Amino acid sequence: MIFGIITHAAHKIKDGQIYAYEPYVREMNLWAKYVDEIIILAPMSNDEIQNIEIAYEHGNIKIIEIPNFDITSIINLLRSLVVIPKICLQIYKVMKQSSHIHLRCPGNVGLLGCLMQIFFPSKYKTAKYAGNWDPESKQPITYKFQKWLLGNTFLTKNIKVLVYGDWPNQSKNIVPFFTASYHQSEIEEIPIKDLNDQIKLIFVGGLTVGKQPLLSIKATHELIKKGYTVCLNIYGDGVMRTEIENYISVHQLENQIVLHGNVNKEVVKVAFQTSHFLIFISKSEGWPKVVAEAMFWECLPISSKVSCIPYMLGHNTRGKVVDPFVKKVVSAIEEYLLNHDLYKLQIGNAKIWSRMYTLEKFDREIEKILNE
Repeated sequence: MIFGIITHAAHKIKDGQIYAYEPYVREMNLWAKYVDEIIILAPMSNDEIQNIEIAYEHGNIKIIEIPNFDITSIINLLRSLVVIPKICLQIYKVMKQSSHIHLRCPGNVGLLGCLMQIFFPSKYKTAKYAGNWDPESKQPITYKFQKWLLGNTFLTKNIKVLVYGDWPNQSKNIVPFFTASYHQSEIEEIPIKDLNDQIKLIFVGGLTVGKQPLLSIKATHELIKKGYTVCLNIYGDGVMRTEIENYISVHQLENQIVLHGNVNKEVVKVAFQTSHFLIFISKSEGWPKVVAEAMFWECLPISSKVSCIPYMLGHNTRGKVVDPFVKKVVSAIEEYLLNHDLYKLQIGNAKIWSRMYTLEKFDREIEKILNE
């Protein structure tokens, strides 16, 4: 099987190996186990390999470079009109060579892939929609168009569109799916987390406006002002780092809030194991891995009502869904601090649910999809 991947993810080459963002590549390596050849069509970067990037594991793989482009505004769209026809031709050629077409959506390249796949109605296809599939959510028009086109059984044939969450009134193209981070063999019991000791909070994600890290920081600050012994460990990096550092410095929170930057998966795993609460009030998500990972290690999520998060948290039986305000986050955490039995019950619920979704189960589901 020749497996053609159409993606917007930036790729890098070093010492003959192809690298990209670790969670994405870890997933693609599972797909790669069941195919003979891989063709990747993606933008390329000459930047240094980061510690959040890993290499593909396959003996027969090649990459076709395309230029980056942006269609988020009319001006950028007009600028992109020069390169879009060339990219569409490249996508067409990859699709023609492939026996299985795999689209990564949503994204600019995924949008073009959704359009070009119309010319291959008889080829078997999958699309991984890693964004928010909630039909009621506010999203860019390009995302809505991709969702409409992928779900349209007249224009998009022989496809399974893998989405996060189980939504009503969907076409036969749409398949509820999930993702995973840990192997069955990694499961271990975690020592009981005592809420009478220092309360350890954690944030994992990009330091970007969309992930709202300052909200987690301000909630921690408010808990400190209320007299609680808490600390917040932040894992991730991004454009808001300087603003966050300034806030920490101005309010003299260096001993309570620590920025760790980008770290590898094992460091985050240990941090989850020793933390009481994840604060993750993101504006938009697909299947937020950090929420599932926190639950796996009995770290209770306080999160936002986006995408399938209410479903993941069992509608407040495996953590708390809150509105994106500091006082709401603080109130949610205080509820558990005042009711230790509720905390123990919900971290137990969270552990049981999240440990159903191991990499072994994920692997089996991918194999099943490719062999159907």
